[in-house]
Amino acid sequence: MRVLLVGSGGREHAMAAAIARSPALEALFIAPGNPGTAALGTNVAIAVDDVPALVAFAKAERIDLVVPGPEAPLVAGLADACRDAGIPCAGPSRAAAELEGSKSFTKEVCDAASIPTARWERFDAAAPALDFVRRRGAPIVIKADGLAAGKGVVVAMTVAEAEEAIRSMMDDAALGAAGQSVVIEECLMGDEVSLFAFCADETAVLIGAAQDHKRIGEGDTGPNTGGMGAVSPPAGFDRARQEAALDLLVRPMLAEMARRGTPFRGVIFAGLMLTADGPKLIEYNVRFGDPEAQALLIRLQSDLLPALASVAAGTLDAADIRFSDDHSISIVLAARGYPGKPAAGGVITGLEQAEAQPGVHIFHAGTKRNDQGQLVAAGGRVLTVCATGATLGEARSRAYNAIPAIHWEDAIWRRDIGDRALRAATENPSH
Repeated sequence: MRVLLVGSGGREHAMAAAIARSPALEALFIAPGNPGTAALGTNVAIAVDDVPALVAFAKAERIDLVVPGPEAPLVAGLADACRDAGIPCAGPSRAAAELEGSKSFTKEVCDAASIPTARWERFDAAAPALDFVRRRGAPIVIKADGLAAGKGVVVAMTVAEAEEAIRSMMDDAALGAAGQSVVIEECLMGDEVSLFAFCADETAVLIGAAQDHKRIGEGDTGPNTGGMGAVSPPAGFDRARQEAALDLLVRPMLAEMARRGTPFRGVIFAGLMLTADGPKLIEYNVRFGDPEAQALLIRLQSDLLPALASVAAGTLDAADIRFSDDHSISIVLAARGYPGKPAAGGVITGLEQAEAQPGVHIFHAGTKRNDQGQLVAAGGRVLTVCATGATLGEARSRAYNAIPAIHWEDAIWRRDIGDRALRAATENPSH
């Protein structure tokens, strides 16, 4: 198969590594890719949301399967354009991608399908939103209705924080058009986990689960980010619980989307809160997570490429998806200043030495080559250091022990990724 993978982050590097192992692969192109994906295929200088150029390239190169990585090209209609051109695409239509493109759309689907989720209201102006949070009090969750690259959710512990978030999104347009409408939700309490499944119409096949660490600081402090690390599988959320969550929170959504005439084909990433009343949906994403994909895909034993092809073809019943029993961890190395203005241009060395250590994998995200051919930082989240092990403790030690081999003066990272899961496993050995 000739494959076009769309994206440039750590998720796409991990996907490229998995696809490159397939005996069914003839050629792999990555648009636009990064220095890590360049070692696995051919990078193509096309932006992820330039749908006409992506489709034209796929036609010219006789691409057999387009694999979208991030959400932006899906919301821009990449899958629709591919299907109009007769090119299989392992991602949802623009209409189905509204599950991620609009928080209020997701809530309407949940209500129609009786999917447990937080109570919510949508607001198109700041004044009534401010009045609502003053009446409801805190903690409370403020979400930009549109796409905000992982930065559109504020868990406000005080009314003042909620007011600041509303004014920032709606009056100051800090998130652009994404924040012109907001969804305000009750704050669910419990452990947050990420559940992944391949979906085709009304069929869902479990991929697995991970637990992300969203906040920038140790102890889950500071502002939310796109994700600073993940562990897989989460403590206390085994495959039986994952399958039960699919039945409760994903399969009813697929049935409702089909009923609406907008069936879903692709990867669904359901963010869940494991509350005292059972799992409740926080949000749907219409693609693999980042950095969850990195932690998940290094445990994958089966061939990813036929599974993706079956998603595009709607023949998911025959998909073979197998993971090792290993535990895994991903630790994001971000640039100083992230999630604000990250430091750029710092030279990075030592990746080969770090990745030579047992069980360690390193994925590029915000990197590029400078004019001298040196690897430099060019983003907020720059690298993901991952490792597998027979236990989470072993995987964690391997990943953290590899980081000192990497030389990059602007690197920042959390030193407590996986700590909570390790504590939970110690307190509940049966998990």
